[in-house]
Amino acid sequence: MYHIHLFILSLSASPFVEASLPLVINTWPFRDATAAAWSALQRGASALDAVEQGCMTCEWEQCDGSVGYGGSPDENGETTLDAMIMNGDTMEVGAVADLRRIKNAISVARAVMEHTTHTLLAGESAALFAQNMGFKAEDLTTNTSQSIFAKWLGQNCQPNYRKNVSPDSRTSCGPYKPSPGAQRTDQQNHTRLDIHSHDTIGMIVIGRHGNVAAGTSTNGAKHKVPGRVGDSPIAGAGSYADSTVGGAAATGDGDVMMRFLPSFLAVELMRSGMEPSIACKTALTRIKTHYPWFFGALICANIKGEYGAACNRVAGFSQFSYMVSDPLTNEPLLKKVDCF
Repeated sequence: MYHIHLFILSLSASPFVEASLPLVINTWPFRDATAAAWSALQRGASALDAVEQGCMTCEWEQCDGSVGYGGSPDENGETTLDAMIMNGDTMEVGAVADLRRIKNAISVARAVMEHTTHTLLAGESAALFAQNMGFKAEDLTTNTSQSIFAKWLGQNCQPNYRKNVSPDSRTSCGPYKPSPGAQRTDQQNHTRLDIHSHDTIGMIVIGRHGNVAAGTSTNGAKHKVPGRVGDSPIAGAGSYADSTVGGAAATGDGDVMMRFLPSFLAVELMRSGMEPSIACKTALTRIKTHYPWFFGALICANIKGEYGAACNRVAGFSQFSYMVSDPLTNEPLLKKVDCF
């Protein structure tokens, strides 16, 4: 009965979580990604390897249409990818943004970290780097992404991310030019967008001995302006890892969230002794103060194996789901947290 009681506690929404290592935690109910990372750890892989395996699984499975190829076409109908990976032992980061023609974005990000002294490569040059590193160039377009794009064009390019332009982006497609007399705010534009059009897989892995790694992968915001880069490939915004403290990863409206580096802030709050779920909530509260309407969530974990999550409550989003695997469950477990 004692062991059953522990299992029920692990399923509760209570901020208390019994600590246990190793640990895999990722955004959204992407179970196969959690399982892939956990399986890698059980085979003796490093935390960094596990993050790569987990995010790679989502890329191949096209999780929720928001990760990997064939999703979130931009204004030109093209799918591009953003990803980053961070080693909390060395504080090294590898990232790619606006990556074209390469399906395996998280592995290209790792190649940036391991085969250059840079942190971030972007655009066409990132794709050429990937090909030189042996990655296969492929068309990221699918029938699904073509259908999404065609439907959007048929709706006069609605919704979109333009503001203060001519012709009026609320009723017309481009090309656009500046409209000096227009004064439309981010919030006014945001109300016309699907809040789920920019999800991400963010993953934190903490090894048996406290080694921390984190990573993200996404195809960005649906109907984004070509060249747009969100929070996912930005260290401290999309995710952050420090093996002396823990890790954090974000998902949601990256254009807003990246202005506040919530993953970095959450790790620093945990460094000061704050419990993970409170650190997540505090980091999001700073964003909420300026943008109460933003869509976003954060997962946090410390090197003791304690973890938590938080999300900002907006219309259509009152609860956030995430996945956890640790020795107490030995398999992926779906967790949920009510937004505040």
